[in-house]
Amino acid sequence: MVKKTKHIFFDEKIEETTNKKCRSSKFINWVKRRNILAIKAIQFNSKPCIELDNLWEALYKSFNSAQNCQVNIGLLDEIPDKITTIWASFSKKELHSTIENCNNSLAFGPDKLSWKHFKVIVKNKKCVNKLIDIANACINLGHWPNHFKTLSMVIIPKLNKPSYDLPKSF
Repeated sequence: MVKKTKHIFFDEKIEETTNKKCRSSKFINWVKRRNILAIKAIQFNSKPCIELDNLWEALYKSFNSAQNCQVNIGLLDEIPDKITTIWASFSKKELHSTIENCNNSLAFGPDKLSWKHFKVIVKNKKCVNKLIDIANACINLGHWPNHFKTLSMVIIPKLNKPSYDLPKSF
């Protein structure tokens, strides 16, 4: 009963905020704070990664370790050419089935729009048509704008690791 009452309350607040055209980031204060694990600094090349640039370099070099390996480009000549396929247009059915499978509780993206809010937006036929027009224009032009490629990343520690001072523990 309490859980249902909370859901009703929060849904009403979200609806009220939407109607007033407030920012959805207002709701972030309602989310439970998560305690960060007490761990040692990540070690890379026997040095702690205390600065963000050092951490980025450690993660980049750990997960892109094959970047500096020698590659025999001649192998590409042995791969047969494939027929170029034309992309099918994006459909309303495809949009709705994709959105349906998205978890409402996932974190906000850079636009502060949650999947729950997005699901409300796609119920409007005009909004769906505009989204499909944008997606199809991107497909037809072969261009995906940079602001669609921006994301927020949270590095999550893997469970039961003996040590969290290596980049691959996350």
